[in-house]
Amino acid sequence: MSPRFATLALIVPALAGCELEPDVGPAFADRCTNADSDPAKSVSYTDDIVPLFFRDAAGCTPCHDPSQNDGALGVQLGGLDLSTYQSLLRGGFNSTGSIVVPGRPCESVLFLKVSPGQPFGSRMPFNGPPFLTAPELRNVHDWIAEGAKEN
Repeated sequence: MSPRFATLALIVPALAGCELEPDVGPAFADRCTNADSDPAKSVSYTDDIVPLFFRDAAGCTPCHDPSQNDGALGVQLGGLDLSTYQSLLRGGFNSTGSIVVPGRPCESVLFLKVSPGQPFGSRMPFNGPPFLTAPELRNVHDWIAEGAKEN
């Protein structure tokens, strides 16, 4: 028996009962949950979500509204038009079917891309900060959790 094999023969059984989990430390942010944070409060697409899209600072429509004079880069490059509810639900070139998954904000690209620690690409708005505030993020999350209705 080679010395290397003999060493492994002693170490492997000794480690068999050990848990070798990495020590990664505490989470930097809460994990996403699909539950509505306040079921007693309804979030309105018209009153709570659309104003976020169309505002000047940290808004979405400078890049995601094809009627913008500067060419709406987000529509041109990503195909995502946020100017109407129907175009939002169509999604962009890469997000069709997953831009908004009713009842599942943690799987909805719209919510993920405006959240800190987005899973891919740049956080939106692309020219931020400013980004959406915590209450605004909660509204986007809860609107999707409540079914992403056109209300």
